Amino acid sequence: MATQITPDYPQLTADRFLEMDFGEDKAELDNGVVRMMAGGSARHARVSGNIFLALGSRLRGSGCSPYNADMATRTHDLSVRFPDVAVFCGKNDPAFDAAKAFTDPRILFEVLSGSTDLTVKLEEYKALPSVDTIVFVDIAAERLRVLQRTGPRAWSDVAHDAPVDLPLPALSLTLPHAEIFARD
Repeated sequence: MATQITPDYPQLTADRFLEMDFGEDKAELDNGVVRMMAGGSARHARVSGNIFLALGSRLRGSGCSPYNADMATRTHDLSVRFPDVAVFCGKNDPAFDAAKAFTDPRILFEVLSGSTDLTVKLEEYKALPSVDTIVFVDIAAERLRVLQRTGPRAWSDVAHDAPVDLPLPALSLTLPHAEIFARD
């Protein structure tokens, strides 16, 4: 009986991953393993865009800026994530223009699709000391799940069953529910 030997590949580091070019493809680094990402639906793109635009106009001049899913969030040495929208503060200096990833998001948005499993990402996001708020946006039900830091390791976690405007106290603003889910 033949024994099949599986090669033992080293885990890819975040630094090495960020040097790679995937061309038109999109990938994340998940604990040292490259995971290819599928494209989103038109609704997913519209809602992500709505959030990005709403934050952009409200944050102009504040020192904080929203970034779309082209900007990576490095969650640790073996993981690089691409949240749908992330708000970073203090990155407006030209010295940051060539950055491919930041490690200190203030607010993170994940727009959910039917097959989204965010268990690992959620724990990585919560471990970043800079994160104040994590928002899961359910585009099918037009509902929000909002996690907000209440202490160094404590979080409130509220799934809203009805439409609600989204308060973001760390940014001193509120995003209207109608604006998040607008279709025009």
